[in-house]
Formats: sequence, structure tokens, C-alpha cells
Amino acid sequence: MANPFKYRALSPNGPATDAAPVVPDDATDLPDVAIALYIETGGSLTVTTEAGQVRTVQVTDFTILPIAVARVHQTGTTATGVHALVLA
Repeated sequence: MANPFKYRALSPNGPATDAAPVVPDDATDLPDVAIALYIETGGSLTVTTEAGQVRTVQVTDFTILPIAVARVHQTGTTATGVHALVLA
């Protein structure tokens, strides 16, 4: 199978190279900063951005949130099915 991304440089503009499931945790950062999050079931989402700010946002089902995220907090997060879109 041909891979059209084989020689493409990784870019924060995408595409992401993986979608890693996220387990919200108040004390642990994601293994890799996400270039965006994909959320299957909406609700509240509390994150620490790559810039170090803690933000809480409301998201709907099947949302792509285009914010660089370092941590997804358990406290304040009711959204489920969160995936980190990363450049691995």
C-alpha cells in the first residue's frame, strides 16, 4: 500500500499521526502534547493547555477541539471517549 505521508514533515497543522485514548488524570500529563482532542460523548472538559492554562469548556458529541493540550483533568471532566490527536 502506498503511504502518501511517508515523506511529509510532521506539522501541528496536521494531519495527526495517531489518536490515543485518554484517561483523564488530575496529576499526569499526556505522554505527548495533543494537537487536538476528539471527544465522542459531550459534556464538560477540563484541560491544561500547552501554554499552561487550565480551561474548562463545554463540548458536544463528536467534537474535534483544536487546542494543544498537555493534560486532561479528571476533576471537572464529564465528557467521555476522549482521544488525543498526536504527532507520534
